[in-house]
Amino acid sequence: MPWPSNTAWPRVSGWPWRGWWSRVKDNIDVAGLPTTAGCREFAYQPATTAVAIERLRDAGAVVLGKTNLDQFGCGLAGTRSPYGAVRNSRHPNLVSGGSSSGSAVAVALGIADIGIGTDTAGSVRVPAALNGLVGIKPTLGIIPTHGVVPACASYDAVCVLAADLALAETAVAVMAGPDPREPRSRRWPADVRLAAPDAPRLAIPEAANLAALRPGYREAFAQSVRRANDAGFGVQPVDISVLLDAALLLYDGAIVAERYAAVGAFLDTAPASADPVVASIITAAREVTGPAFAADLDALVRARADAACLLDGFDALLLPTTTEHPSLSEVSADPVGISRRMGTYTNFCNLLDMAAVTVPVAPTPAGTPFGVTIVVPAFNDQIAADIGARLTGTASEPLVRSGVELAVFGQPLHRQLNRLGARFVEHIRTPDARPGELFRISEAGLGSLVAALPAPMALTNLELEDGRTVTGVTG
Repeated sequence: MPWPSNTAWPRVSGWPWRGWWSRVKDNIDVAGLPTTAGCREFAYQPATTAVAIERLRDAGAVVLGKTNLDQFGCGLAGTRSPYGAVRNSRHPNLVSGGSSSGSAVAVALGIADIGIGTDTAGSVRVPAALNGLVGIKPTLGIIPTHGVVPACASYDAVCVLAADLALAETAVAVMAGPDPREPRSRRWPADVRLAAPDAPRLAIPEAANLAALRPGYREAFAQSVRRANDAGFGVQPVDISVLLDAALLLYDGAIVAERYAAVGAFLDTAPASADPVVASIITAAREVTGPAFAADLDALVRARADAACLLDGFDALLLPTTTEHPSLSEVSADPVGISRRMGTYTNFCNLLDMAAVTVPVAPTPAGTPFGVTIVVPAFNDQIAADIGARLTGTASEPLVRSGVELAVFGQPLHRQLNRLGARFVEHIRTPDARPGELFRISEAGLGSLVAALPAPMALTNLELEDGRTVTGVTG
């Protein structure tokens, strides 16, 4: 769906000369383009542009058009659309993954720098893995969802797909931050960690939790675990049954009522306009009762507490992103069963208020793309991204643009800075050629560091040889 030919492209300031070429999933509003959510009869002309896209364009991005999706964001294969199934970018007989199928394939084919999608149950992470891309699913609310057709409004996230992790991180940073028009939007907390520790501790699923993996996927994940061990990560198997059980609540429980709340009234008046599988999932939620919904919300509270206990002592959980890479014909024969299975390791994430970063790693023995996902508690997005960078040997950029700069000159503070999640920025020098290092640390982290400084160490303003004045530790 192209941008109208008479539209002036924005001037770019402070970004690459051509800006970012972006493609936007067609459940996200862009003024001047219809929003269909993958359903012709549902289509409308939005008067305004979604907050996330406004922020991208203000930063210099060029919206080239809208992209296909599984109807109403319901599906993980990329096949439930009246505009046709989206084929995989490398293997046309295989699925692209969904529901952010078009955005992923546009990036994978090189016709967009970044794809903007939404993810409720894996709709960015799965297509990222199946097309050899990076997919960042940030903490819920960090990127406002104002201007997005909801799937499950409480658990929807605006996300980024890119071939390059650093670019994806920068795009998230541009879009992040609260907006008064979106009551679910959130800001980074004062104690947000700005970097992964030097030796991250990774939990991985124990063998019994990997039973859903299809041939080739178990071997590919084992290779990724070996890579993590070789990179110096502390890797330990744990039983993630509590997460897998929580994942079932999204479709097998009453939470699916949020899908009916989003578009159920439309489907009641125009049932023939919907994909039959999508319609069956959403309209069935009409029968959910209030007590059942309340019971499942209570179950989620308990699951979140159990998940926090499970991952206590770890920096992240490393998972295979999905279970398999099915063909178009396989999905056609079993559209519900395969999509359910593909969400085994993604469905729980938003329900339990976790963030995730998917990165491409070595392909499967069959030569198909394979991706792993780093899952972290809410607001630890930067840790997930940094771990992804180390696993893939790529650069990581600041995803969280907050905190304060702190100069350190030779003091034995690196262990404390690492523990507080401080991020190294650059090497610096004073006018008298004294070498030092500049870090960025959260406001709360700086307070904790200062409170623990032994005498005579203290904070003071320091001049650098390039004329800048920074806060530094002296003594």
